[in-house]
Amino acid sequence: MPTRERPSSPTVVAVRADHEILTRQGLPYFVGISGETAGSRGLSMHLVVIPPGGVAAAHRHRGYETAIYVLEGRVETRYGAGLRESVITTAGEFLFIPPDVPHQAFNLSDSEPARAIVARNDPAEQENVVPYDPAEDRNHD
Repeated sequence: MPTRERPSSPTVVAVRADHEILTRQGLPYFVGISGETAGSRGLSMHLVVIPPGGVAAAHRHRGYETAIYVLEGRVETRYGAGLRESVITTAGEFLFIPPDVPHQAFNLSDSEPARAIVARNDPAEQENVVPYDPAEDRNHD
């Protein structure tokens, strides 16, 4: 848990994300702003680190949008039915993922971690993460 208790009434909150948690996507996150840490009602924002050669578990976010800003590294995001589509983002680029779109991120470096800021319009950022099996869509061609 970041070093800040949830406020009892609406207020300005500073949060230091000083340790990582392992997410349903299988990546280390440093949770910054969420309903739990800051009392937010409509957003979450945190730092994600994809280790060298690392990959997230394929998943989708049920009913909410995701915006990503890549701080360091080069990441391939496969997305859509069967994860057949792909986009590569590098440091300084933004990525938008609509609600319910299956996706999976890959760090394209075998020697350097990739780091990104992730924001979502859901204050409970992990509760609506749903695992995705790309084979389910590939079998419906």
